[in-house]
Amino acid sequence: MNSAPVSNLVSDQPFVLAGRTYQSRLLVGTGKYRDLEQTRLAIEASGAEIVTVAVRRTNIGQNPGEPNLLDVLPADRYTILPNTAGCFDAIEAVRTCRLARELLDGHNLVKLEVLADQKTLFPNVIETLKAAEVLVREGFDVMVYTSDDPIIARQLGEIGCIAVMPLAGLIGSGLGICNPYNLRIILEEAKVPVLVDAGVGTASDASIAMELGCAAVLMNSAIANAQNPVMMAQAMNHAVIAGRLAYLAGRMPKKLYASASSPLSGLIN
Repeated sequence: MNSAPVSNLVSDQPFVLAGRTYQSRLLVGTGKYRDLEQTRLAIEASGAEIVTVAVRRTNIGQNPGEPNLLDVLPADRYTILPNTAGCFDAIEAVRTCRLARELLDGHNLVKLEVLADQKTLFPNVIETLKAAEVLVREGFDVMVYTSDDPIIARQLGEIGCIAVMPLAGLIGSGLGICNPYNLRIILEEAKVPVLVDAGVGTASDASIAMELGCAAVLMNSAIANAQNPVMMAQAMNHAVIAGRLAYLAGRMPKKLYASASSPLSGLIN
């Protein structure tokens, strides 16, 4: 069940990436599911329009004769976002994006991630900056996974990346937003959409990211590793919508002491 988009409920700015407008602000990954059928059901339940695919790990046509993800997630229904998961230097990442563009008939939208090590999967920001410069120069629309360092986020935007995606927590950790203060600085300074990427564990994490002002949330493990991935996907759909609405509505100020909900004057004696 998909909820109504926020734009139908209140005045909101459209979510635009590479010149295309999307209704859903939830982006989802395609890894770690039991099989392709569970992948299909979970992504349908999420309401997502953009699905990210690890080109080095998932068949999208490079392995003829093997099950193809695009058979269950067709490119005419979803925007396929190829990513460079598993790359540990700029050269590998650039090569992977070029392969994705060839496999997807000139598709330029990519998710760049260059990892530092296997243990943390933390981004290697030096190699990320190198790869981003090359890819932008070659005409790619680069959405980039990065640390929660506001300076690096600013530099990636200046290079020409169309979205910056700071981690909330380590990939697959489910720890939620570990440093909301850095994220707030990134959001204040950003000239491009900011999406939380990595670390989301449950629906409240997604809502918090949206309440802080993120344009969208990208996740995989939080859905795929849930006991019921399809149900969790639906929960995340609602959480992102709720968080966006709360951000637009503006929360009440926090107070140290109680404040009565009903007026104290004019009480009946």
